[in-house]
Amino acid sequence: MPHLALIDYGAGNLHSVHNALKAAGASSISVTANPETVIRADRIVLPGVGAYAHCMAALSAIPEMIEAMDARVRGQGAPFLGICVGMQLLADKGVEHGTTEGLGWIGGTVRAIEPTDSGIKVPHMGWNDVSLSREHDLNEAGEAYYLHGYHYDVDDAADVLATTSHGAPLVAAVARDTMVGVQFHPEKSQGYGIAMLERFLKWRP
Repeated sequence: MPHLALIDYGAGNLHSVHNALKAAGASSISVTANPETVIRADRIVLPGVGAYAHCMAALSAIPEMIEAMDARVRGQGAPFLGICVGMQLLADKGVEHGTTEGLGWIGGTVRAIEPTDSGIKVPHMGWNDVSLSREHDLNEAGEAYYLHGYHYDVDDAADVLATTSHGAPLVAAVARDTMVGVQFHPEKSQGYGIAMLERFLKWRP
């Protein structure tokens, strides 16, 4: 039976993400802070809420966790999904509360959303579009729920799966190899989010 590791590093909405994954059809899920569980998992999900620096510090504080993730995902090709700040941690760095080095798996920098006029509110919160940038097994246009004040400024446009519009285009999803990240919250995005998680669970990159 395929087994999924939902990484618990104290910086994600684990209960809601766990329930959404079950609703999408996942039957074997470990909510775990154990790198040995991660290295044996068939799929890996990294949630994340809050400040970039706090999330990266919390993940780094678990001995050998980043090494296990890197070995399983980039070394062995296990499908990986990062959600919200879990997606942003794929970047080279974030500049919230100073500069913090990220995982560096998909080049880019996480920067503050800068309003283009007084009608643009920050954080970007609520339902907004997911507009396709390229074809991908996990990609589908629609509407999803967002909550973020910082955005992923991706170095290579080829890594962008989808964008959303909040005064200006913002990255909504990224992908490279067996790694996918979404800025929106699938666990809060009702049918659209569950369908995306279903596609992730069936994905054979």
